Amino acid sequence: MIRKFISGLILVPFGIMFVVFAVANRQTVVISFDPFDQTQPMLAVGLPLFALILFLVVGGVILGGVAAWVGQGKWRWRARHFEAEVRTLRGELDALRRRGSTVERPSAFDAPRLTIPPPA
Repeated sequence: MIRKFISGLILVPFGIMFVVFAVANRQTVVISFDPFDQTQPMLAVGLPLFALILFLVVGGVILGGVAAWVGQGKWRWRARHFEAEVRTLRGELDALRRRGSTVERPSAFDAPRLTIPPPA
């Protein structure tokens, strides 16, 4: 309940700010991918400024997430490796416990008595 309230408290102002930003920046911006001919570019796209900025922010978030995911690959591999090792060791431990419960253990009274020889 509180989590939804806090999320709403944060997301609603951001949403209002985005709508205000989008309304204030509706002019079209031409994005050219031809560095040699600025008057007649071969590939150019016209977008509203807010759409361009939103696209760049979303692209940056995705690119950062992918970079973090790739960077943490070593830790994910180690976690998988050690989880497999833990499963193997637990299986061995269970097998040893089962085998140990069926074997009769000698009691302390059945053990040979140790004596101290007399001094010579």
